[in-house]
Parts: sequence; C-alpha cells; structure tokens
Amino acid sequence: MIENLLQTVVGFVDTLFVSKIGLNEVTAVGVSNTILNVYIAIFLAIGVGTSSMIAKRVGAGKIEEARQIARQSTWLSIIAGLLFGIITLFFAEPLLRIMGAEPEVLSSGVVYFRIVAVPSIFISVMTVFGSILRSAGDTKTPMKVGIWINLVHIILDYVLIFGISGIPGLGIAGAALATVLVRIIGCFALYKYIRKSPLSFSLFKKDGNEFTKPLLKLSGPAAAERLIMRLGQVLYMGLIVRIGTEVYAAHTIAGNIEIFSYMPGYGLAIAATTLVGQYLGANRHRDAYQFGIYTSAVAVVFMGIAGVLLFVLAPIAAAWFTGEQGVIDMVTTALRIDAFAQPFLAVGLVLAGALQGAGDTKSPMYSTAIGMWLIRVIGVYVLGIQLDLGIAGIWLSIAIDLAIRAVFLFYRFRKTVGSMPEAVSE
Repeated sequence: MIENLLQTVVGFVDTLFVSKIGLNEVTAVGVSNTILNVYIAIFLAIGVGTSSMIAKRVGAGKIEEARQIARQSTWLSIIAGLLFGIITLFFAEPLLRIMGAEPEVLSSGVVYFRIVAVPSIFISVMTVFGSILRSAGDTKTPMKVGIWINLVHIILDYVLIFGISGIPGLGIAGAALATVLVRIIGCFALYKYIRKSPLSFSLFKKDGNEFTKPLLKLSGPAAAERLIMRLGQVLYMGLIVRIGTEVYAAHTIAGNIEIFSYMPGYGLAIAATTLVGQYLGANRHRDAYQFGIYTSAVAVVFMGIAGVLLFVLAPIAAAWFTGEQGVIDMVTTALRIDAFAQPFLAVGLVLAGALQGAGDTKSPMYSTAIGMWLIRVIGVYVLGIQLDLGIAGIWLSIAIDLAIRAVFLFYRFRKTVGSMPEAVSE
C-alpha cells in the first residue's frame, strides 16, 4: 500500500514539474505514457505468472524449483523488454501519430518516448524482480527500494529538467532521463536483495526451460486482461469526449482523485496472491480460502473508509483542480457515486489477486472483458448519451461494472478454491 501510494504521489510531482515547461510537453508525456502502459501491462502479466508459480513452490517447500522459475521468468522479462525497446526505437513516431499526437507535440513526444521506452528492459526486469520477492512473502524490500528510488526520482527530475548551479536543464529529455536512471538503480537494488534471499539465483546457470511454458500459459490471460482493459478505456473515453469537453475534464479530474482510494486494494491484492498461492502450495486449502475471504474483508473496511472520505471531501478535492463551479459539481457527483462502489472495487481487486495466486488467470480476464466492453461501454452510451445523464451516467456505469465484477469473482473464487477438500467448514 505504501509503495503504491508513494508511486502515485511521485507521478503527480512528475506531472507538476513537466507542466512548468509547457502544455505541449505535458501532452507529450501523457501520450507517451499511454503507449508505455501497454508495454507495462505485458510486464505486469509476466509478474502475475511469476508470483503464482513461485508462491505455490515456496508454500510446498520446493525452493529449488522456485529459484528456477525466478531465473526463467527473469529471462522472459529480458526478452520482452528488449523486444519492446526495439519496437520503440524504430516505430516511436508512427506510434505517437496513431495516438493522435499533434505536430507541435510530436517532436517532444518522440524524444521523451524513445529515452523512456527504448530501455524497456529495465521496466520489465524491475517488475519481475519485485514479483519474485513479494511471492516469497517479502513485500517490505520492494517497498523500501521503492521509497528510495522515488525520492531520488524527485530530486533527479528537478535537477535534470530545470538545471542547478549554472548547469542548464534538459527539459523534457531530463524528465525521461531521470525516470530511466531510477529504474536502472531499482533493478540492481532489487537483484542485490534477491541474491540475499532464499530465492537467490544466478542468471547464467543452465537448468532447462520446463517452467517457461507454464509461465506463458499463466501470464497470457493476465496480459490479455490488461490489454482488454486499456483498449476498452480508449473506447469508452472516446464516448465521454462525445458528451462534452467539460464532462471529459470532470471525469479526468475525478479519476485522478479516485486513484488514491485504489492503494489499499492493490496492496491487499498482492497479499492475497502470495497468501493463497503459498497455502495452496502447502495443501492447506481451507487456510487459502479463508485468507482470500479475510483479505477481501480487510480491503472492504479500508476502502469503505476511503468511500466515506470521497463522499464528504469531494467538493474540496475537486476545487484543487479547477475553479469552475460547474465542473466542481460534476466531479462531486462522480465521486459521490463512486463512494458507494468502493466496497465492490475492494472485493474485485483482492479476489482477482487471490484467483491469480491460485493459478486462475482466466477468470479475472473474463470479468474485465465483460465489465469493460459490455457494461461500461454500453452503460456510458445508454446512460450518459442516450438518457442524457452526463457524468452521473458515466459513473453509474462504472459502479454497476464493479458490483457485477465483484459478485462474479466471488463466485469463481468460491468454486475454484472454496470447493477444494476441507476448504470450507459449514
């Protein structure tokens, strides 16, 4: 939770610094990161497969197999990072054009995107290294490394963007360079801690590739889930643009505020992946099921409190971003609807993680596909456009999606883990 919260704060600071250069640069970073998020979706999916497989081996006491999986998943992440780096090197400009970057944005965007994304290997490897440590039950080390590199990131960001003591700043290139440098530092720091852990492995030891295919089998649906989500967001955001510029602005502001409520859910989802995977690996099916349910309950409490805060503080938070009363009112409406959806969001996030820990990466993919492409897209069109409910229609669609997704994932978790022998005591 702490690691996710800090990363979110640093993202705000990064945007703030870049905004001092100019609006074109802000847009260039935003468009570049939209593409980069697709890359990261693939790297995170490899991390999901890694977490599930290692957690089960650790729970079963099969440490040598866990080390082999760690080694093979690292090589898989290296290959993926190099592949996306090569794509960026040769196709950075066409990709930004496809995203609709205007000519005045394109030149800055190409510079930023190439610097950040050509060395994608450091994003992919850092993601998998974090997953290796967390799946063994060590969530503190990635947090500590995250705290230090994010603090370094803020300092480097300022120095490289604006310059210091007569040394000229590099502008948007400096922002990109700061990001790459901290990722390199993060990779080496995490690997150093892995070498001190029970999962210590050498990259160059030859032990076969028997776990690569199962890794791809688990990671494939997780990658599809994230790509479905990203593409669905592009479509329904396009529908929101049709409703009106002010509605789009209000929706964006509400989303920026709401993201802080996600932090407990994301943190507890990682806990659920690790705990469920380890207990299933140890053949303690009842404990695995109970920890999944218990972690969901804790998330509901945390995010229920976040929902109360969203409801009460919505007008104040909206006023930080804009002085236009009409937009403030729309943001308030969105956040107050979202406040009631927080418990469903909590259950959905945690049980998706729990299912992934159990090796079921398909159910979260199905829930995302149905929720994003059917409920959200159709809901925005019907409620937001046809029934002219505007921002209320958009966020009602999101709330309905979250509620249905939570029910579906609870059913799948109970059927997948809860039906195992001695998993549930009546």
